[in-house]
Amino acid sequence: MLLIPCPWCGPRDEAEFRYGGQAGIGYPADPAALSDAAWAEYLFFRDNPSGWFAERWFHTAGCRRWCDALRNTEDNAIAGACPPGGTLPEVPR
Repeated sequence: MLLIPCPWCGPRDEAEFRYGGQAGIGYPADPAALSDAAWAEYLFFRDNPSGWFAERWFHTAGCRRWCDALRNTEDNAIAGACPPGGTLPEVPR
């Protein structure tokens, strides 16, 4: 079981959340000005590292808020979470 530390509700089971992808991806300032290739890159291309990764999660069965979490993709360990755009903990060594 993966426990995600919601910044507002505390640690909760992953079944209460929905995955939102890579954290820190901003919406384009002028999406109408993007070429098809640039729009496709924004929509579909994300990092896929082995190791620590900043992700966005939505607490569907709790406070119904988004949060960012730092998760290790190799073993699912979570170092911490924060409100969107907040400061995530340093990558553990």
